[in-house]
Amino acid sequence: MTHGNAQSAANSFFPGFRRLDVDTEDVSFSGVTGGSGPPVLLLHGYPQTHIAWRKIAPTLAQSHTVIVPDLPGYGDSRTRNDQPRWTKRRVAQALVGLMDRLGHERFAVVGHDRGARVGYRLALDHPARVAAYASLTVIPTLDAFAGVDKTFALNAWHWFFLAQPFDLPERMLDADPDAFIDAALSKMAGGLDGIDPLALDAYRAAFRKPEVRHAICEDYRAATAEDLQYDTADFEAGKKLTSPVLVLWSEREQRARKTLPIDVWSKWASRVTGRALPGGHLLPEDAPAEVLSALVPFLAEAF
Repeated sequence: MTHGNAQSAANSFFPGFRRLDVDTEDVSFSGVTGGSGPPVLLLHGYPQTHIAWRKIAPTLAQSHTVIVPDLPGYGDSRTRNDQPRWTKRRVAQALVGLMDRLGHERFAVVGHDRGARVGYRLALDHPARVAAYASLTVIPTLDAFAGVDKTFALNAWHWFFLAQPFDLPERMLDADPDAFIDAALSKMAGGLDGIDPLALDAYRAAFRKPEVRHAICEDYRAATAEDLQYDTADFEAGKKLTSPVLVLWSEREQRARKTLPIDVWSKWASRVTGRALPGGHLLPEDAPAEVLSALVPFLAEAF
């Protein structure tokens, strides 16, 4: 995508926002930024891009400076050195570098799906930088793996497929990337009709890039290895999130689970609030009004 096309896409999904093009040590970050006020970093999940926040960011920009990047390796955010692996710890460090370049010392982090996993790692590793943390549809990786049963394995089978050793998943995804991402998004959204056609086109375009698919596989490989090790070490050491935590989850997804996400997060932080919301896994797209009704007052109290 050329810079002109990128700016056009930014304007269509995020009216009034500026294109985000920032180089850090190992990442050329792409995305959008807009608004003014206390900074909020929005982190998307798999298999999406920063466009996932198009229904959330404009409202937050009325009272905050909103930074919406593609995660390293996803979308148009290019990584320059893939060794060591891009664990959540390394991605979090890169995002701290991004916020440094933008001049933001202390900021809120709002993450969905994989972005929420990066977000809590950022908050654990850099507590002085994070004023507040919000997790959408995610519990920590340690707890997620501990709760794996037949229902989880069938619903989230991609966790185990994408985490297979290089390069089996990459070779198989090469065969029909559109079919794979369509199946993934359809399951998350309760049908592809639940996703705006233009956003769906953008997600497909990103997933067609071999380097993006490889980055996604590495993301899931890291979850089964380094990320899980980091979580285990922190939990055993009693390390906790020091910032306020907001937990939002899908009523539809929760039906298959025994423990409420807020109860899980209460083991990781002392100041936790949250609730279930209507919609499926893609809460920022399925239930933006409900997400904002919880997020806006939470962020207002954070700074």
